[in-house]
Amino acid sequence: MANTPNITEQLGAAVHQTSVLKSTGLLERVFSRLFTGLVYPQIWEDPVVDLAALRLSPGEDVFCIASGGCNALSYLTAQPGSVTAVDLSPAHVALGRLKLAAAQLLSQQQFFDFFGHADHASNVALYDHVLAPTLDTETRAYWDARVLGRRRISMFARGFYRFGVLGRFIGLIHAVSWVARLDYAPLLAAQSLTEQAQFYDTRIAPLLDAPLVRWLARRRASLFGLGIPPAQYDKLAADGGGDVLPVLKERIRKLACDFPIRENYFAWQAFHRAYQPDAALPPYLQAQNFAAVAQGAAHVRFLNRSMTDLLAERDAASLDAFALLDAQDWMTDAQLGALWDQITRCARPGARVIFRTGGTSDILPGRVAPALLGRWAYQAEASRAGFAQDRSAIYGGFHLYRFQG
Repeated sequence: MANTPNITEQLGAAVHQTSVLKSTGLLERVFSRLFTGLVYPQIWEDPVVDLAALRLSPGEDVFCIASGGCNALSYLTAQPGSVTAVDLSPAHVALGRLKLAAAQLLSQQQFFDFFGHADHASNVALYDHVLAPTLDTETRAYWDARVLGRRRISMFARGFYRFGVLGRFIGLIHAVSWVARLDYAPLLAAQSLTEQAQFYDTRIAPLLDAPLVRWLARRRASLFGLGIPPAQYDKLAADGGGDVLPVLKERIRKLACDFPIRENYFAWQAFHRAYQPDAALPPYLQAQNFAAVAQGAAHVRFLNRSMTDLLAERDAASLDAFALLDAQDWMTDAQLGALWDQITRCARPGARVIFRTGGTSDILPGRVAPALLGRWAYQAEASRAGFAQDRSAIYGGFHLYRFQG
């Protein structure tokens, strides 16, 4: 895992598009450095939308990006034959492998305490006595390693979702909100979409118009905490006519207003920094799904590899579904072409690919060779529906392709 010899080079290839001598190139290298550690304690794509678009049948084989691991485990509710989850961050792979061990060895309540509450002192004891002895050497070394004098595993006794690049970014937002005397409790207690919209209009929108917030939003490095590299920042800004702030305001509005607050665990993470146990949860944490997750965990692999390289090693026509998150926003035309060469080679008839984009438009036409992309059919209606239903609200587009053979 962490000793993969070319992981630094792979991260550089994924992010670095500009010379280090230019300001953008320097920002790209800072971003890729951040990505060697924990970025997403929770994945920020809606697995319910993924499952609706992919329509997985029992026994089908799935390939996805790991990130925080929530979606890979949530896919197990559809009883796939296998899930292969890859990520260039060793931390994300260590998190995924920890979740797999926990799903197979803990009770449903222990599993929820570990990853739902994620702040119980007993979680560390469970790790030491139940989980750690079963982990591979690299994963155990990651969680046992000390950072500022504390073992990493202690994050699960101190509120895991407050850590990582995203967790600390959300913490910074709450610090700014505290200074502005903005308390999100009324939003979280709202009984209707109307109340939610009123709170956004009267409390959140004015803060987003504050001079300091406007200044910060227009600095590309300020959005590293959302996992947005410079190339993706530029796509966001393009949707706002060159200004990213209107785009961010609309996406925060959607997060706060477009879904009943009790049904949107992304909103709870953003505005409360924790899940609400008696409200919406990721599918893999829902009690009724635990048996399927525990049984399916043996058929999941988390690997510290690049997508294209690992796909190149697979047999032809060996996969039914691909979930690419927003990784293609980071890619050059050459990287996109190489990836879709391998996706097409590995796809079975009827295979589906889903991905998100920072901007509104599908980024593949004009960038992937027409002869290659022509073997896939874009599912426009399902793509629009997926975007509208995605509770995470952070992306500009959701896209579904189906393989025609």
